[in-house]
Amino acid sequence: MNYGISDNPRHVGLELGYLRTLQCVEATLDMDQKTLKKLVESISNTVKNFKKSEVECLIRLFHSLVERANVRLNNLGLDRNAFRAILHSVFGMTDDMLMNRVFFVFDKDHDNCINVKEWVKGLSVFLRGTFEEKLKFCFEVYYLNGDGYISREEIFDMLKNSLHQQSSEEENDEGIKELVDITLKKMDYDNDGKISFADFEKAVREERLLLEAFGPCLPEAKNCIDFEALAFRHILNSSF
Repeated sequence: MNYGISDNPRHVGLELGYLRTLQCVEATLDMDQKTLKKLVESISNTVKNFKKSEVECLIRLFHSLVERANVRLNNLGLDRNAFRAILHSVFGMTDDMLMNRVFFVFDKDHDNCINVKEWVKGLSVFLRGTFEEKLKFCFEVYYLNGDGYISREEIFDMLKNSLHQQSSEEENDEGIKELVDITLKKMDYDNDGKISFADFEKAVREERLLLEAFGPCLPEAKNCIDFEALAFRHILNSSF
């Protein structure tokens, strides 16, 4: 299925025309205003980075993305393929492993589907998160097996996934093993052979560039600005 993915997802515009076609106006949202208002209130109470009007816009956009106006909105969700397509087309992400991990971090109830509440809560951190929120988000992306630690093996897999060298696989693996050793030496403060959240936090606070040390899992600033300009354009237009 083609979700509007560009052959070159990092070109100017990032296929935001695709997002523009998904903008939902009131007439296409099959939800009564009372139900919508209740959902906006419920979600707004759990996120601090969006105004209520912005939460409503994100709910409407979510509805457009799932394209099922005849089903109750709060029972709908984006599956992994649909969500990866959004990360790729709209936010310019290209790394398969990391896009999968971002999906699982958004999917808090682990039902392999992102519901509307998870969508808004995830975007709250993704787009406007504080340093502390983004620190936790990136760490959750990076511990692949869900045990709360980034292991030597996981570091190896992520670095191998993100590096594209012209050397042979055997030479490449040896070089990556050396990078893993260097990484652990720098970030494993308690010397237990793995990186805990405390290790990760300390390392990143000392050197902010380490926030996405194992691959890009947050959108670039311009992508966020472009997304918000479209997602919230109804609010922006009404303010003039």
